[in-house]
Amino acid sequence: MRQIAQIKRSEHPFFIDALVEWSTQFDMASVLNSNHYADTYGAYSLLAGIGSKRNLRNGSIQELRDFYTTKKPWLFGHLGYDLKNQLEQLKSSHPSHFDFGDLSFFEPEILVVQKRGEDEVYFHGESEVVVNEFIDDLHNFQPKTAVLPRLQAKIQRQEYLEAIKQLKSEIQFGNIYEINYCQEFYKEQVEVNVAAVYGMLNVKSAMPFSAFYKLENDTLMCASPERFLVKRGDQVYSQPIKGTSRRGASEQEDELLKQQLKSDLKEQTENVMIVDLVRNDLSRTAARGTVRVEELFGVYPFPQVHQLISTVRSTLDSKYDIFDVIETCFPMGSMTGAPKISAMKLADLHEKSRRELYSGSVGYITPDGDADFNVVIRSLMYSEKSRYLSLTVGGAITSLANEETEYEECLLKAKAIFELGEK
Repeated sequence: MRQIAQIKRSEHPFFIDALVEWSTQFDMASVLNSNHYADTYGAYSLLAGIGSKRNLRNGSIQELRDFYTTKKPWLFGHLGYDLKNQLEQLKSSHPSHFDFGDLSFFEPEILVVQKRGEDEVYFHGESEVVVNEFIDDLHNFQPKTAVLPRLQAKIQRQEYLEAIKQLKSEIQFGNIYEINYCQEFYKEQVEVNVAAVYGMLNVKSAMPFSAFYKLENDTLMCASPERFLVKRGDQVYSQPIKGTSRRGASEQEDELLKQQLKSDLKEQTENVMIVDLVRNDLSRTAARGTVRVEELFGVYPFPQVHQLISTVRSTLDSKYDIFDVIETCFPMGSMTGAPKISAMKLADLHEKSRRELYSGSVGYITPDGDADFNVVIRSLMYSEKSRYLSLTVGGAITSLANEETEYEECLLKAKAIFELGEK
């Protein structure tokens, strides 16, 4: 794609808000925004695909490989949680409210790139007039605000507590070791200004794997702190999150909470189980002896919470590509539990709603075969067609889990989104 324009991002304080609002005019769009977090592994501070030259809707991984191989273009898209049903003998028994599909990708009309550590934002494509009109309007842009409707719980607190007790029984029987259990908060028949809500969420909870993602009538507003996997050359990294604590009211309390999280046996148990699962998943496409844990139990601060994050690395065997990595690693272990298949079966049995794009991933693939994908958590989904708004929140359950504490942790994870709502 040829370069058609460039700007300095520092000269446009509302650039992301303007880009997101502009993207809503197109059928498909993906704005992947790192919020300037430091990142050893990611190549871009901002990457966006606007408009669709061609697309693959609700396909398979093999269809995605074929779709990519014909031209090896930039691709943006998502992996829905229910892609698991194509990869394993699984099902999803709850009704769907969205049309994202299991797997959808598109080749963009306009590519927007800001490399990490640089101020320049480059626009590539053929729509020179359209891009220049957008740039001309940037100086006068003011972000809009909106009030998020009050969301209602799909299951009540007592139902949640009872479900956790039942899942702990499954753990005690040895059927699983850990499970990610999710609950939904929702609102029906509501009008949502998705660009304004994403903008406010991105201010309230700026995250390194933030995304605004639109596929025709469906929109994802994502404030994710978690990476599923990134491929740079022959190196593959996965960074699962397991372990959460609140932020402190003072610097001293904040530091104490960080230390408590890092040394908490329950949180360590959750994390190391998933690290072992990720190591096993990556080993299926790795050159022999190259899978290693780069960091175990790293504590990272975010606006509302501290998170316990580990990093697992592998060198890709030359006979495999990014599509093989996705196939052998998806869904990410942090959103399933262990063993994966048993945990996913029990999740579908005990949860009361379909996860849809939650627990899935959005990201990109480059012409060189590199890629970066997040984990879709801390996110809102909205269907313009059905006027349905959804927030799903999950947490890891082990034998050490306390039902009340797990419920409160779910509310903590959703805090930034709830605070955008009606008082």
